[in-house]
Amino acid sequence: MIDLRLFRDNPEFLKEACKLKKVNLDIDSGVSLENRRREVIQELESLQGERNAVSKEIGARKKNGEDASAEMERMRAVGDQIKTLEEEKNTVESDLRTLALSIPNHPGPDVPEGYSEEDNVSIDEWGNKPTFSFEPKPHWELCEALDIVDFKRGVKLTGSGFILYKGLGARLERSLFNYFLDLHTTEHGYTEWFPPFLVNRDSMVGTGQLPKMEEDMYCTDKGDDLFLIPTAEVPITNIHRDEFIEKADLPLYYTAYSACFRREAGAAGKDTRGLLRVHEFNKVEMVKFCMPETSYDELEKLRANAETCLRNLGLPYRVLKLCSGDLSFSAAKCYDFEAYAPGVDKYLEVSSCSNFEDFQARRANVRYKDGKEKGFVHTLNSSGLALPRTMVAILENYQQEDGSVVIPEVLRPYMGGLEKIEAKK
Repeated sequence: MIDLRLFRDNPEFLKEACKLKKVNLDIDSGVSLENRRREVIQELESLQGERNAVSKEIGARKKNGEDASAEMERMRAVGDQIKTLEEEKNTVESDLRTLALSIPNHPGPDVPEGYSEEDNVSIDEWGNKPTFSFEPKPHWELCEALDIVDFKRGVKLTGSGFILYKGLGARLERSLFNYFLDLHTTEHGYTEWFPPFLVNRDSMVGTGQLPKMEEDMYCTDKGDDLFLIPTAEVPITNIHRDEFIEKADLPLYYTAYSACFRREAGAAGKDTRGLLRVHEFNKVEMVKFCMPETSYDELEKLRANAETCLRNLGLPYRVLKLCSGDLSFSAAKCYDFEAYAPGVDKYLEVSSCSNFEDFQARRANVRYKDGKEKGFVHTLNSSGLALPRTMVAILENYQQEDGSVVIPEVLRPYMGGLEKIEAKK
């Protein structure tokens, strides 16, 4: 959430954030609400002072045996005014908070201005696209030939956009998130968590999914107002909601595996075949809490952690710096990592690496302290990595002419030493 003082001190900054992120909000109404809030507070303070003075006058008159009925009537009138103003103050503050929760984070200073993914800037590439002596197949054909995904029964069980892995496909999926967790915990210094896959509304508001994206979320309907998580970022970032973290303990590095659930799986009719756009998928997430002055250094370290996953898998990829209009609602700066998939001849997003500055920390009330020094932490996160597009990239890059798929070396210990998955005869 934005600093509410900005309505008073710099409303143009808020208007610019909305413009750059293509959000249509009436910031001037927020300025009016903030002005009225301060007026009401001043009026309340004045009336409360008057009430205290009248109360003392009543006490003095009673002590002297004098009639205090006029003062008592005046006291009741002041009390009624205070009650009315307190109710107005609560309404104004509620309206102001509702508006503030809908204002996006302002893009950072070196984010390129733009309004669509076409304006993103490619800043790095790694690896060589594979060359084949045959026409490479798309992953859905490989999955069927290898008998590792049952697309039809997945639809029967749940519906379109849900994956039913089978046999070595299930094991390869499991090997990927186990490898990522081991990499981040043993080499990158992250503490592993295993969070619940359901969270409450406060958690979703804390990381910025609500209220903006509520229609894209899966929510229970039994009155408990719980949401299936769209990413492990939500429960992991909210671990420290309404808490102080000792400055000496920062930075904190957390990682977690989770299934992720999203109703909106992309534009209708676009990339709907195979594993490209689904409503449920597996992902390993990395989350950081740090001091404000170190967050952009931590972003570069986080970027390196995500890139290590791709390099160790031997997957060619590129890094994009997202433009302002393609940034998420909560992010101040973001890198996207896209692995190349030759079967579909596309770069596929497998990770987003973001710095939220203090935007999420203000919403979730996560602060640091060092004696009398207190402030909001900065939060960051990155997929490390997201499936199943990583699975798609592996299948399509490592496919062989005989229909088999070679398993990347780093995954073979998780596959019982298996070097390739053979096509079914």
